[in-house]
Amino acid sequence: MSMDERIVSSGLKLAAHLARPPGRPSGPPPAVVVSHGYPSATEVGLTTPELADRIATEMGWVALAFAFRGCGDSEGQFSLAGWLDDIGAAVSYAVREVRPLGVWLAGFGTGGALSICAGARDPRIKGVAAVGAPGDFDDWAGHPRHLLEHGREMGVITDPAFPPSFDTWARELKAVRAVACASQYAPRPLLVIHGSEDEAVPPFDARVLADAHGSAELRMINGAGHELRHDPRAVAVLLGWLDRQRHNLHR
Repeated sequence: MSMDERIVSSGLKLAAHLARPPGRPSGPPPAVVVSHGYPSATEVGLTTPELADRIATEMGWVALAFAFRGCGDSEGQFSLAGWLDDIGAAVSYAVREVRPLGVWLAGFGTGGALSICAGARDPRIKGVAAVGAPGDFDDWAGHPRHLLEHGREMGVITDPAFPPSFDTWARELKAVRAVACASQYAPRPLLVIHGSEDEAVPPFDARVLADAHGSAELRMINGAGHELRHDPRAVAVLLGWLDRQRHNLHR
């Protein structure tokens, strides 16, 4: 599925796919920005556009899926602060293109953690769903040079001169903390979905995020690992939550 739209974030063009509900909506629809996770060797291509189409078709939402800088057909190089800016740019794009009833965020893995932080600093965000999200990036922060090399291997860092300041790039890994953002983001709605057998991000992180928020909805998917984008139970929980979010608007 092609990402035929382009979002500009910090001067970089990001590949995006905007899925609109079929037919003629009676009024402005709600919108959700869907963020993917840090790419893994087992994940070939981004499947978030397919999820965006499903949300649009089944839920009647506008759904925007995009590729973070350094991923897919998007320009730029991976950095946590850059990815956080990318979510903000995607929200602004959705607001400008759709003029929605409100904007929600749904993110997977790293994208889920950053969605919580994006919500904390953007009052336009009405709700966040974080799926398989880490509470912090301390593991990365402890070995920044290893992460840089891994980023080059995964193709999310292709410029040999990047980063211009390694220390600045590495500091972001410690500074961006979803667990701190969760309390700042509260009391707006937060859904935390996590696999009980997640080996990439410990299930403990999900409980810490939910506790930090104070009134989050925590859903553990029994026996599931990290790749929850492909778990129908996790997707069903996400869609059900979005449906309730929409109904709550009209109360």
